[in-house]
Amino acid sequence: MTVKSWLAMAALGLAAGCAGGKAAARPAEPPPRSEPAKAPGPAAESEAPAPAKAEPASGTLFDRLGGLPAVEAVIADFLGNVAADERINAPFAVSDLKLVQKRLVEFVCVATGGPCKYGGRDMKAVHHGMGVTGAQWDALVGDLVKSLDKLKVPDREKSELLGALGPLKDQIVEAE
Repeated sequence: MTVKSWLAMAALGLAAGCAGGKAAARPAEPPPRSEPAKAPGPAAESEAPAPAKAEPASGTLFDRLGGLPAVEAVIADFLGNVAADERINAPFAVSDLKLVQKRLVEFVCVATGGPCKYGGRDMKAVHHGMGVTGAQWDALVGDLVKSLDKLKVPDREKSELLGALGPLKDQIVEAE
């Protein structure tokens, strides 16, 4: 199983069972990095702005992704990919797509350390009896990765996002 194949069925489950219920547990987040203290220094002698220094990414994954607007953009593009993917689009055809989109945004927001609350059901309950296969999981992950690549999400953040949501596969896939 590749890192890319971890997230997909979470989205499938949210689409198939996104109405009410108990909230999913928040995925574990890496501890926040502490910023080194900056020593005060004399004022710059010239009025030209100093070149920006490349600093290591810090903050939550949610913040590094670009916050809610970025999460919403990824989910909107992702749902377009899923709708066009004949391997997995059938369950979505009977779903309330506005609610699916809302739940996916909530879920990814929570999973990446954002301030949202997830209002959907837990993954195991949503998928019970659906017979979700490993191939369906892989197809959905591929559709998500396609969106992340299209929107130029950096590799580090893409891997962290997939890693945060990937452990859901064991709660979702019922048939291999």
